[in-house]
Amino acid sequence: MALELSQVEQDGHCIVMAKGEIDLYSSPQLREAILKACKATKGKVGVNLSEVAYMDSSGVATLVEGLQASGGADSFLLLAPSPSVLKVLQLSRLDSVFSIVETL
Repeated sequence: MALELSQVEQDGHCIVMAKGEIDLYSSPQLREAILKACKATKGKVGVNLSEVAYMDSSGVATLVEGLQASGGADSFLLLAPSPSVLKVLQLSRLDSVFSIVETL
């Protein structure tokens, strides 16, 4: 399943919507979208992961890079990660590093 990305503005914040699979081949697309969002907004950047069926370590690395580019956990949020994504974050013990919320 290919990765579909879109971006929406909400209350001065930027949300990257991801749908599909985040792997070695698609993570560069997500990286580009996140870095673009970080530059485009003065507010928070959220990545909606509710419709991501699969994410590998390259996707995790992309999210870590987004966290660093945004200035930290107060500015970068993971929105409603799917159960499979949440499991990857928990296994890598990054669920305590990221701000994980249901909505922005």
